[in-house]
Amino acid sequence: MSLPLLALFLAAFAFGTTEFVIAGVLPQVADGLAVTIPVAGYLVSGYAIGIALGGPLLTFATTNVARRTLLLGLIAVFTIGQVACALAPTFSAMLALRVLTAIAHGSFFGIAMVVATGLVAPERRGFAVALILSGLTVSNVIGVPLGAAIGNYLGWRATFWAMGTLGLLASLAIVLWVPGTRNAVAARPDFRHEVRVLGRQQAWTSLVLMLMLMLGQFVPFTYIAPLLQEVTGLDAAWIPWVLLLNGVGSTVGVFIGGRLADWKLMPSLIAMLALQVAALLMLYLASPYPIPMVFAVFVWGALNFAIGTPIQTRILSWTADAPSLASSLIPSGFNIGIALAAFIGATMLNAGLGYRSLPLLGAAALAVAVIVAFISYSWEKRSRDVPPVPTNAIAAE
Repeated sequence: MSLPLLALFLAAFAFGTTEFVIAGVLPQVADGLAVTIPVAGYLVSGYAIGIALGGPLLTFATTNVARRTLLLGLIAVFTIGQVACALAPTFSAMLALRVLTAIAHGSFFGIAMVVATGLVAPERRGFAVALILSGLTVSNVIGVPLGAAIGNYLGWRATFWAMGTLGLLASLAIVLWVPGTRNAVAARPDFRHEVRVLGRQQAWTSLVLMLMLMLGQFVPFTYIAPLLQEVTGLDAAWIPWVLLLNGVGSTVGVFIGGRLADWKLMPSLIAMLALQVAALLMLYLASPYPIPMVFAVFVWGALNFAIGTPIQTRILSWTADAPSLASSLIPSGFNIGIALAAFIGATMLNAGLGYRSLPLLGAAALAVAVIVAFISYSWEKRSRDVPPVPTNAIAAE
């Protein structure tokens, strides 16, 4: 791992931790801001909306800003936002600050992946994307439990002070390690050209695959705790350990996906999507049995993030000549999928279907993804299209 990629990984870890750590201290936040826990839950949904809607708009508005400078600005917004959240006097103020931070989050990951792929040779793009994504998975394995522990012992505001400190460290790492050049920043792209690039079938079908992946993953994952307790029969004390195992699987999977993306992207992607269908069916069958279920959760987590890497690598490769809008749509697509998955899962449960049925819907979504991926790859081979040449000055200072 090179130092520039390590700096981007650290920043991704910071953003990933602050998105999900709120779940670990939600009761304390609700009590401290004098609201109910369901109302405090809007801090999660507000963050997702900020990423999905604000990220692409900010990315396009700053296309004429040098990438390294933009990264520093986004991590500065993150750091100031964490300190402000630690001092937030009311729930409304906290919600507004979370949404503002989320806008920077949505823009950061798109820019970071463009910068990361510009720092490596073409055959290493999958690894570079995997490394940025691993910041998210490691944040769930280490950052979220640690942030929750800080909140439990020192109060929830201390969690956000810790996040602010992490932002300072990430800023320092970018200043020291992410290189800049003296090249002029490329001219601001035409929005119509950015949209036309998204019209390439490899780009828009990959966004469809991303949506299907999020539905397949988060319809069951949103309700994984009650699934493990009520169907599998695990005690609540075991839930964090099972989720930790899922996070470990995700971390392993993201690097496997990166290697496969650098090897044979589409054949590997189609195979992993098919394996994920099998994994979700295994999750359904194993759910009443503790030991098989724990193993199924690990495999499921590994495949989820192994699939995410080649999908994003494909989007970045086929939009390399106009990456700004497309790269910012990656985190937007993820978060729209997460919000939609939670809604669909809740609708199924309200309709009287049990928690055990949720993996079946996930398997159906991934089966659709297999079909879309196969048709897209066949279309690509018939047309004999090749990815465009990347734009210049990706890491311009």
